[in-house]
Amino acid sequence: VQLQASGGGLVQAGGSLRLSCAASGSIFRVNNMAWYRQAPGKQRELVAVIASGGSTNYAESVKGRVTISRDNAKKTVYLQMNSLKPEGTAVYYCNARIISSEMREYVPWGQGTQVTVSS
Repeated sequence: VQLQASGGGLVQAGGSLRLSCAASGSIFRVNNMAWYRQAPGKQRELVAVIASGGSTNYAESVKGRVTISRDNAKKTVYLQMNSLKPEGTAVYYCNARIISSEMREYVPWGQGTQVTVSS
């Protein structure tokens, strides 16, 4: 069971990016899926989380500019980021609570994708 993230890059302030993260392996169910970020010299922080039913929660710092969504059939979570600010520069990690086909819970992390916002 693993997560594969993609979609990072370099963008100017005010621009947009969409991150994707797909789960793979012998999966029975994917429960909560989330995005975290870690800026240089700082601790990893939660950006947004989405439950299997679609309810969402966001960090105060990104509310109104970021949208988390998921495609359960594709076992994929997305993070649409608009009006990006330089302080959004970080490595973004996806995370999920996954029940495997053997009914064992895994909480893997994606490999991280770099987002750099230039001023």
